[in-house]
Amino acid sequence: MPLVTLTRDAAIATITLDSPTNRNALSAALMDELGAHLAAVASDASVRAVVLTHTGPTFCAGADLKEAAEGGMARGTQHLLDLLRAVIELPVPVLAHLRGNARAGGLGLVGACDFAVAPASTSFAFSEVRLGLAPAIISLSTLPRLEPRAAARYFLTGEEFDGAEAARIGLLTLAGDGVEGTDAAAEHLLAGLRLASRQGLVETKKLLNTALAERVAADGEATVRLSATLFASEEAAEGMRARKERRPPRWV
Repeated sequence: MPLVTLTRDAAIATITLDSPTNRNALSAALMDELGAHLAAVASDASVRAVVLTHTGPTFCAGADLKEAAEGGMARGTQHLLDLLRAVIELPVPVLAHLRGNARAGGLGLVGACDFAVAPASTSFAFSEVRLGLAPAIISLSTLPRLEPRAAARYFLTGEEFDGAEAARIGLLTLAGDGVEGTDAAAEHLLAGLRLASRQGLVETKKLLNTALAERVAADGEATVRLSATLFASEEAAEGMRARKERRPPRWV
């Protein structure tokens, strides 16, 4: 069964993360499929915008910790950077349409998108520090979006915040009133994109994302190395064991 699906309708391509049993975690298989679909829509001249959405109650839980515990993150860290770059450099706008929660690497995907909507009650967290990690790669796509004091607070504490706060600090474009309100907000944005020409959208997105793309190009490989080093550390191993065993890690 596919972990990611792609559909097209009225100039809009919808890419759906469809691995709800592990909260759409960024496994190697899911990232492979997501990357392939992004490449497909990038070369499709009929597409004017892309919606990135999900099945299940979680948009994306971040790294697949089971794979990470088995030593599979050397490739995974590079793959995540490649996905963020693919979203940022996709010719047409990408809308992250969340109906549920997001954590860690999932927030990196949200930050890479041009628009993002979610219910005001949605829960978010940069949970890396509580696992002995750092939001290294995803800082490339999220720091430029976030209010600096808020970034320091949520990066360093790992605490949860809701969709209303996410909109206030710049992670979301709009926080809807429940799922129905969020769907309406997404459709409002897409209706505007349908009125625009593809050429206009492509060239305008380049203007908007120049600095972001340059940041990824300049700092991406360093964040991949840092992330891979942290995932391979004993402290991160303890954090992941503690999460699996549902206990506090030893440093608490």
